[in-house]
Amino acid sequence: MGKTIARNKKAFHDYEILEKFEAGISLKGSEVKAIRLGRVNLKESFVKIIKGEAYLLNSHISHLSTANPHYRPDERRERKLLLHKKEIDRLIGKIARDGLTLVPLSIYLNNKNLIKVQIGLAKGKTIHDKRETLKRKEADRTARAAIKKYI
Repeated sequence: MGKTIARNKKAFHDYEILEKFEAGISLKGSEVKAIRLGRVNLKESFVKIIKGEAYLLNSHISHLSTANPHYRPDERRERKLLLHKKEIDRLIGKIARDGLTLVPLSIYLNNKNLIKVQIGLAKGKTIHDKRETLKRKEADRTARAAIKKYI
């Protein structure tokens, strides 16, 4: 994985990530340049499989002021994810059988300067699990601070 442009922190808080996949993304016009400048938000976005194709829904890519004012794609439009047919079929099976969901985890530039989306096969956390995770993070942070103080 190359340079990370945007991460979906909320996904890591709300879901337990079971598996990760890399997918290409179909973009229009100035969206590539906007993503490279970091003008993307994945907070409320999700992945849905429609008619055998994966789509990234509700992600927000802002307009650039330098872009053509006559052609501006919708900032929250659905964007097609590029996955192999076997991967999509496998994901459909896991979603239907196990009741899992697909969430975008990050958008990044790979080593060849292509924009990729990392998606995760996830299971929702309960409130109890979320609290347990927060307690564990706080305990780790306190332990690191104590070790740093005495070294």
